[in-house]
Amino acid sequence: MEQQIRACTITELIRPLNDVEKKHAPEQVYIAGKLPIPLTSPRAAIIGSRKASQQGLEVASTIAKFLAQNKVIIVSGLAEGIDTAAHTSTIEAKGQTVAVLGTPLNKVYPKTNSKLQERIIQEHLAISQFPNEYPILPRNFILRNKTMAIISDASIIIEAGSTSGTIHQGWEAIRLRRPLFIWHQLIQDTTLTWPKKMVEYGAIEFSDPKEILEALPPQQITLKVFQ
Repeated sequence: MEQQIRACTITELIRPLNDVEKKHAPEQVYIAGKLPIPLTSPRAAIIGSRKASQQGLEVASTIAKFLAQNKVIIVSGLAEGIDTAAHTSTIEAKGQTVAVLGTPLNKVYPKTNSKLQERIIQEHLAISQFPNEYPILPRNFILRNKTMAIISDASIIIEAGSTSGTIHQGWEAIRLRRPLFIWHQLIQDTTLTWPKKMVEYGAIEFSDPKEILEALPPQQITLKVFQ
């Protein structure tokens, strides 16, 4: 790993935090990559199932590409499925992406994403709240999702089952009063109850990523056509 790992606070990474954000943010994170710090806005997290459907992968890819082309930094968790599709499509669109890891920066999970992680470290930015040699534990990924909600100006859930860690990020975004967008077909899934419950608490059903742009912090954005 050629990029040097360095520690910083969340405040140094994004901006000053309010009291609620401080309460749930890690004291420090470790970063490696080329994106300038502090990160610019807008930043949107695209998240979802590791075992996503082909349709879910295509939706994640299309939305990531659209937002990246409109100068939005795409944040995701480098997991299989939706996360991988979001990172990969952003890179292909020549956008900027941030990977928030559930492992230390010197470890990779899943191993199949080792090349993608290395590319993000070399060309974009990877973030972890876990120091080198910290063990890989299931709870790491829940903590990772909560940190990703803090780092992102908005979170976007594309596809997720009832036991997905994505749900933790959704509720965290709601608690932080950050915009939470849920793909319309997920809300229409009668086998799931949590999407509708999140809508009751302020989540936004969407079918067009232009709706996301309107909720993000202002920036000079040249709107491109959603195809």
